[in-house]
Amino acid sequence: MSGRPLDVLESSLNEAVTVHLKDGTTYYGLLAGYDQHMNLVISPEESADDRVEGDEEFAVAVEDTTIIRGDNVVTIKA
Repeated sequence: MSGRPLDVLESSLNEAVTVHLKDGTTYYGLLAGYDQHMNLVISPEESADDRVEGDEEFAVAVEDTTIIRGDNVVTIKA
């Protein structure tokens, strides 16, 4: 697998991801799609309970299919 960002996103399609945004919000769900600008389409996971990422961050499960603009993304964890 290449380390290029779009290749990493391609390998993570239909897998659970955690997305950290510039405003400090963290979301998780299934990566349903993306584009060349790294805009993301996140779908709800089947077991959509809120969970804690690390010790202090609170991740919120997406409830509906959600589009996140790539400009707002800081990190994506698969």
